Amino acid sequence: MEINQNERSGVVCIAIRGRMSADLAPELEGTIKRIVAKDKRHVLFDLGALEYLRTPTLRVILKAVKQINQKNGKVALCSLNVCVREIFEGNCFQGTFTIADSVESGIQTLQSTLNAA
Repeated sequence: MEINQNERSGVVCIAIRGRMSADLAPELEGTIKRIVAKDKRHVLFDLGALEYLRTPTLRVILKAVKQINQKNGKVALCSLNVCVREIFEGNCFQGTFTIADSVESGIQTLQSTLNAA
């Protein structure tokens, strides 16, 4: 599993690649804590190369969404494969974040909220 982070036009992009095992969820959580501590309020999770989603990873992502939303921020998820998309669309998560088809569309969506602020 690999976590890459960069910032584009005021949006923090977190790309998760490979198999996210339960023992690696704390690494992701640490990355997110550092982002939230820096008061970054617009975060895009690129999950296009995530092979599958385990419960600990889901928990870390949802916790991040909650923390960022509490700071009047916005979160988007992008490039979801069919299985991962079904997890997020099939549960009660609608309205807490945006699901975008690509990194570019996710950044555009988050930038529009930056510009509106």
